[in-house]
Amino acid sequence: MTRAASLLSAPALREPGHVPVVHLVRGGVIEGVHHGSVVVLGADGEVRFRLGDTEAAFYPRSALKPLQAVAMLRAGLPLDGDLLSLAAASHSGEERHLDGTRRILDLAGLAESELRNTPDMPFDPVVRDSWVSEGRGPSRLAQNCSGKHAAMLWTAKLNGWSLDDYLDPAHPLQLAVAETVEDLTGQRIAHVTVDGCGAPLFAVSLHGLARALARITTAAPGTPEARVADAMREHAEMASGVRRDVAALMRTVPGLLAKDGFEGVQVAALPDGRAVAVKIADGADRARVPVAAAALAHAGVDPALLTAFAGAPLLGGGRPVGAVRTVPALDLAS
Repeated sequence: MTRAASLLSAPALREPGHVPVVHLVRGGVIEGVHHGSVVVLGADGEVRFRLGDTEAAFYPRSALKPLQAVAMLRAGLPLDGDLLSLAAASHSGEERHLDGTRRILDLAGLAESELRNTPDMPFDPVVRDSWVSEGRGPSRLAQNCSGKHAAMLWTAKLNGWSLDDYLDPAHPLQLAVAETVEDLTGQRIAHVTVDGCGAPLFAVSLHGLARALARITTAAPGTPEARVADAMREHAEMASGVRRDVAALMRTVPGLLAKDGFEGVQVAALPDGRAVAVKIADGADRARVPVAAAALAHAGVDPALLTAFAGAPLLGGGRPVGAVRTVPALDLAS
């Protein structure tokens, strides 16, 4: 049976059946509710826990970047270490990230002007405030996907593909990315659109996204998948930033590979293939983080390691009067 024949059908394009996953509890009263979906896979790839709609088509946003990086390595991109981590990054716009993107461009013999990502300010609020105070404006280098775009350009150049249109979904590079996304998720892509940075964005299922990251973390040493996992784990701040929760999560949980995405997406996997994927319907990070922590506890991560990610307090008069709490259905004890 060929790889294409073994793929599952594309997930359905429908309104996702999200369910409550987080309560905002103030003074003992549920003040607000975040809806979403979550899936937990065991080391054998079987679903161990699910809540909400994990099979509908959705956009992983930047949580797709590890898969895109694998595709580029398969196409001959000669990156490892911190620069490979940056190629899979939604970076914060720190100087290390800008310098790393310049290094990728220099290695490729390319210029910043050849990047086609959308100019933006740095993602990190501290860095962004510094830029504003210095009178600096949006740039392609500061935009959080610049490392990925520099790597895409180099991959295209190495293969003799055109550079000006490297973001076209019909470009050989993007066709290679799409093939890798289907290979790792094990399912056909449901829909293609454009991500915020201008790159093609592929709709898969939450279940498929978790399966893909598990395949990356369990791949044999030296493979493109293993190289991406090693780079991101060893250089977590390069894949995100010094103040980012996803970097803190990878530093805290031994062997964890984790990637966040805009609109409340989180995926994470352990070296033995246990994996979780989260989608928060309204895109709220304050819900994404505690749901991801609860899902990792269901995957067998020691809850004591996850305490710092369990949910922020709600303040009243400057003091805690409530908390962001996952719903009882996500409570490991229940």
